[in-house]
Amino acid sequence: MGLDFTVILKNWDYFLWGRTFQGEIGGLLLTVLMALASGLLSLFFGIGLALVSWSGPRFLRVTLTFLADLVRGIPLIFVIFWIYFLVPAFFKTEIPGAAAVIFALAWFSAGAVMHSTLSGLEALPKGHREAGLASGLTELQVFGHILLPQALRDLVPSYVALFASMIKDTSLAYIMNVPELTMTASQVNTRAQIYPAEIYLFTGAVYYVLCFGLSRGADALAKALKPGLRRAKGARSGERSSPEIQAAR
Repeated sequence: MGLDFTVILKNWDYFLWGRTFQGEIGGLLLTVLMALASGLLSLFFGIGLALVSWSGPRFLRVTLTFLADLVRGIPLIFVIFWIYFLVPAFFKTEIPGAAAVIFALAWFSAGAVMHSTLSGLEALPKGHREAGLASGLTELQVFGHILLPQALRDLVPSYVALFASMIKDTSLAYIMNVPELTMTASQVNTRAQIYPAEIYLFTGAVYYVLCFGLSRGADALAKALKPGLRRAKGARSGERSSPEIQAAR
């Protein structure tokens, strides 16, 4: 028996945005929003931790590295459970399932961002930091205006790969009953009952297209940000235009 993907066409809008127009964001839209929110939070905290680790004493860097490795060594599902169940226990307030997954992803990934950022900073010539400090800049100004912009050019692929991983990890929200893409696929499968192969093949393909597109975009952006490549392109452009200028003369 062949595959019948008409079930995808019939539920296309539900896969894309779930019950968003009924007041509950869901589907692919919620998946992307959750990944984007957790990605921004992890970048903010990860780069902040890298700054503290970079400019602080050695024992602080060792402590932060240990804590980051400790969190990364725990299954992400446990981090989600901790936030979802412990926050109400300690603060006497409920936390939505989507928010619990966002904070768990951000907490889990901030350590990876810190490690990547530190690696990018350490790859820079030592003289850049010393020259900045010698010119009267503070450690924070040197980090923000000199070192970090240079490191980010090389870190773009690493950050985008992390974001792609977050998109896939949002599927864990399924266990919290969050109506993201995997949950909407399960709901469609429950209603249709006879098309599980088609539904989950389509869902997997959506995740693949998102992550593959991000990967290609990151590669293109990294190449565009390479200073040497830009200078080479400018030189080639100048070489092509020079005969025309000479002819005009």
